[in-house]
Amino acid sequence: MTLPRTPSFRLDGRRALVAGGSRGIGLGCAMALAEAGAHVIVAARGEAELDRAVAEMLAAGLSAEALVLDVTDRGAVVAAMDRIGPLDVLVNSAGMARHGPALETEEGDYDAVMAVNVKAAYHLAQEAARRMGEAGGAIIQISSQMGHVGGIDRAVYCASKHAVEGMTKAMAIEWGARGIRVNTVCPTFIRTPLTEATFADPEKRAWIESKIKLGRVGRVEDIMGAVLFVASDAAAMVTGTSILVDGGWTAG
Repeated sequence: MTLPRTPSFRLDGRRALVAGGSRGIGLGCAMALAEAGAHVIVAARGEAELDRAVAEMLAAGLSAEALVLDVTDRGAVVAAMDRIGPLDVLVNSAGMARHGPALETEEGDYDAVMAVNVKAAYHLAQEAARRMGEAGGAIIQISSQMGHVGGIDRAVYCASKHAVEGMTKAMAIEWGARGIRVNTVCPTFIRTPLTEATFADPEKRAWIESKIKLGRVGRVEDIMGAVLFVASDAAAMVTGTSILVDGGWTAG
């Protein structure tokens, strides 16, 4: 009898691009891939913060490089992808939120959120897929639990993340024959510097904690394992779906 062997979670020899990778969840994604052996191109708009993050990764013995990039500038995205060359993994963690009551949504806020969360996400996936070779690759969108449910003051954000879930399924169907797997990772509320204002509001924090069945808010580290799994050969048969890292929020 030949015993089955667990597929590898290693990414040695693979090239990955992480958009929005200089801080928070994106930096966690970049670290997860780099620690598994990938060469990670870390992309973000803010040069100083990006350079600091990549310098620390290099100092830790990881393989990484910095790419200053505004993901909403499609011309810049195409030019950057041309310079980067072949890719094996794309993780898109670039995102935006402008919360408020649906009746008070301003057109500018709607357009800004959609430009980053939907349009840029779509074209990043498209350009990455064009540069994945015969072996295929993995495209991972950092979506949200709000791509599966609704939330107070989050109509625009929910609309954008539901759109990401839909396009991920469609892309997975189209690109499956090319060996390209397309999935989302959907976090609950994750404690980062950007979410501190939310957690500082007692009413909002109580609402969040009441919805998470595991009794705590998420940490960046909670996302890292899920992203590594979906990027690796361990998820070779996983495409067109969502990995919910939500502490049970969407369970009911």
